[in-house]
Amino acid sequence: MPFSYYRQCNRCVMDTSDTEIVFDANGHCNHCTSLIETKSRIHISEAKLNKLVRKMLAAGKGRPYDCILGISGGADSCYAALLLKQLGLRVLAVHMDNGWDSEIAVRNIHHIVDRLGIDYKSYVLDWEEFKDLQLAFLKASVPEIESPTDMAIPGALHKVAAEHNVKYIISANNLQTEGILPRSWHYNSKDLVYLKSIHRKFGSGQLKNFPVFGYKQEILYKLYHRIKIIYFLNYVPYSKQEAIDMLKEKMGWEYYGGKHHESWYTKFIQSYVLPLKFNIDYRRATFSSQICAGELSRKDALQKLQGLPYDPNQIEEEKKYVLKKLGLNNDQFEYIMSMPVKTYKDYLNDETRLDFFYRIYKKLRPSLNLSVILSMKNGFGLNDESVAPWLRYLH
Repeated sequence: MPFSYYRQCNRCVMDTSDTEIVFDANGHCNHCTSLIETKSRIHISEAKLNKLVRKMLAAGKGRPYDCILGISGGADSCYAALLLKQLGLRVLAVHMDNGWDSEIAVRNIHHIVDRLGIDYKSYVLDWEEFKDLQLAFLKASVPEIESPTDMAIPGALHKVAAEHNVKYIISANNLQTEGILPRSWHYNSKDLVYLKSIHRKFGSGQLKNFPVFGYKQEILYKLYHRIKIIYFLNYVPYSKQEAIDMLKEKMGWEYYGGKHHESWYTKFIQSYVLPLKFNIDYRRATFSSQICAGELSRKDALQKLQGLPYDPNQIEEEKKYVLKKLGLNNDQFEYIMSMPVKTYKDYLNDETRLDFFYRIYKKLRPSLNLSVILSMKNGFGLNDESVAPWLRYLH
């Protein structure tokens, strides 16, 4: 239930715009408390990093690549590419192209792969199909407007990894800059039931080419293909500003203006649509993560939040570009903006089963065996065809 009063954490800058936020007796919120506790359990060491590199090299022996790197043109993924190359790993950089890349992001990707001599693959989505899915989420009036992209990225990366028989996918997501994201702001992007229910209600046609990535696909890739996701920047001391400075100096990299602003659509959604319609300002989560990392003071974060999340001098041109690409006119968009706010709970979803499944999977992961897989088959309604690859994995 939404708060009837306003309150803000006195350690970070998260506030009651997250309707599920909880404060302790010291006035500290659950988000920064959880992130600080998580970071305290992560011990960065050269030995740990070297062990990971040896594992990737061993898994890549006899194959063309040691790992797949998801690359967006942003600072995190470009810096990860630089480090991986320095460590002697053979990298295939994969970019999921959903049609919204900024010119700067495209240049950054090509600067990085060309100067580092890294192989590159662009996984291009079916634009008409993807546009229809994006429009469906806009019309659904839920804050998870970016769920189609958030599902397509791991879906594309795992498909490419399986095609090349690569066992490690490198993600540039990290605790330093992305350690906080309230569930009330963005529900589980792996809920395929939720995604399909919104598409059926507000979209048209079928998702024939979209790289779906629900729990069944995830388990298939993990157990049969034995693919692991590594959050590589959590293995090294990481300062985003230092990374940006190094990329500019060595790689000809350019800054694109803000968190995830390498995508025109993500920039427009996070800086304009979410704050105005849903009272969700993603800067709060980013700044709070940086405060917990010691890279930003709370005072400076509060000062930054005084300004608008978008540039008032550019927003009309950005809106015009986005609406034209989506095939919407201004009246249609304003109608969408005026619609009552909904949540994932207003649509068919798989929350109960997913929560149960991932909780059980986390506990049983070290000891998965035939009986466990058969139990999962029965419990989650999987057919024999779906479960067959898992059984072949065990044998």
